Amino acid sequence: MLINANGILLNYELTGKEGAPMVVLSHSLGSSLVMWEPQLSALEPRFRVLRYDTRGHGGSEAVPGPYTFEMLAADAVALLDELGIPRVHFIGLSMGGMIGQALGIYHPERLVSLTLCDTAAANPPGAREIWQERIDLVRRQGLAPLWAGTLDRWLSPEFVRRNPPLLEKIRRQFLATSVNGYGGCSQAIMGLDYLGQLGRIKTPTLIIVGEEDQGTPVSAARALQDRISGSRLVMLPQARHLSSVEQTEHFNRAVLEFLTTLSEI
Repeated sequence: MLINANGILLNYELTGKEGAPMVVLSHSLGSSLVMWEPQLSALEPRFRVLRYDTRGHGGSEAVPGPYTFEMLAADAVALLDELGIPRVHFIGLSMGGMIGQALGIYHPERLVSLTLCDTAAANPPGAREIWQERIDLVRRQGLAPLWAGTLDRWLSPEFVRRNPPLLEKIRRQFLATSVNGYGGCSQAIMGLDYLGQLGRIKTPTLIIVGEEDQGTPVSAARALQDRISGSRLVMLPQARHLSSVEQTEHFNRAVLEFLTTLSEI
């Protein structure tokens, strides 16, 4: 469904148990709410589940960039406002985890908990130049030239060879991502620098990372854990960047164990 929030049209889906605590799922760069399908069977019986497409992705409006994470967090808050949802458990992976950090820093009153998955709080040396090269390439040729490298970072060759139907959905969503959306969100990632502000996050926080994640490695997850007081870190073996897809059972178990220890909204 489409809704006007923060001046743009955002696409969202609301499913799960009526009246239950609300879980919001925020996807990675170059994906969409489709990415979270492996989590639905675990979450929907116990929670109300809100998935949405970040601006410039999926069915959401693709206004020209640049974007910032403060802007993307404001989108999420405006979506909650429009739907009349006061507080949520927020789960974000990669870019979604960066949005989650912004929410934890600037909008803590909207959060019951944070789950930050395969994400980072700052760029490693040389990353800005790599991101600019990707943006320039996408503006010239679209997203197709980036797919092979992205897939290698996201999922292991063993998982890819098994080629579940979800993989084709993820590929289609990646290639359908708008140039404006990919470029705008990439510029937000280029400006990412929350390390010095993570101490402001007091929300109960779970950090999940695939042990083989190349893009946001275990060291980035440990940097989050070191700076967010009381946070827990779960490392998933045999998982790259999309740990929620590659190790669905272990990922879902970690999330449910965390969420069920917290008070209901």
